[in-house]
Amino acid sequence: MSEDVWSERDTSPDAIADALRGLLHERHSANETLAPARVLNLVVIVDREWKGEIANRLARVGRYHASRTVLCAVEEGRTSLDARAVMSYEEPTGGGGLGVMLERVEIDMGPEHLERIDTVVDPILWSELPTVLWTPHGHEAAVDTLLGMIDVLLLDSDDVLEPEPGLERASRLLQSAYVVDLAWLRTTPWRERLAASFDLPDRLSMLTRITRVAIRHQESSSTSPLLLAGWLASRLGWDSGAAAEIALEPVAQEAPGLAGVTVSSDDSFSLSLDRASGGLCARERLGDTEHVWRVLGASRGEGGILGEGVRQALLRDPTYGPALDAASGFCG
Repeated sequence: MSEDVWSERDTSPDAIADALRGLLHERHSANETLAPARVLNLVVIVDREWKGEIANRLARVGRYHASRTVLCAVEEGRTSLDARAVMSYEEPTGGGGLGVMLERVEIDMGPEHLERIDTVVDPILWSELPTVLWTPHGHEAAVDTLLGMIDVLLLDSDDVLEPEPGLERASRLLQSAYVVDLAWLRTTPWRERLAASFDLPDRLSMLTRITRVAIRHQESSSTSPLLLAGWLASRLGWDSGAAAEIALEPVAQEAPGLAGVTVSSDDSFSLSLDRASGGLCARERLGDTEHVWRVLGASRGEGGILGEGVRQALLRDPTYGPALDAASGFCG
């Protein structure tokens, strides 16, 4: 990838927008086979000391980069804006096709700029494109300020120590924007494999006989297992009087999210899925018979979660809201 770079100290939002237009004009004039990506804006607000880590995570999203990313780094004591704009591209080879230009803006700002963060980022965003907001270090006041101009809020309910505040926050924000929750995305392979395990007609009746669900999870990921339990409850129509027993079991695990899940009934049926090298280890017991097999490629891994979150910003998952409501009920 090649890059064109602009930077300026003590700058302004209008100057940044002008610089982006200048970079685009210069590069397109030099090579008309290059075109700017026009799919998605991504605004990220972080604490200055964690800027490098977040920038590295964004660099690893693979092919799901936003068209224009605006990374706002908040530094205590700062009163001016410093900015750096990068336009990256790969020129087509062989005389055919188009190349795509991606834009990244990094703005160092002070806490006082958060009070008018909408006036800072609005001139820099591409109009008429969906805008995603991600604030991994909180900054709730900035979230409230920007809610009127964003379409999607990216969050991670596993970031909080106790699940109840994270679920409450997600429920509140879901009233104002579409929410993509990384804690929810960590449950995707488990939901897919559980659903597939009961997809055959002769297995559907087993769903009504489930009496216990045990979910094993990394100790600090306390929301993901509740969301998985909430998904089961919402999809199977469990209410407070007919829900299966839910057991959450913390385990030692380096990766965030789930380690395993077991659904079982009182009539000697159980199905377990557990993390294993290259996928999930499935173990089914029916009466005195037990089968064990490997589900390959079931997890994207933590490295792919953020990229999947950006991709999901362009989609709509109708099952998250009901699962979130059910998970909140388990907290009560």
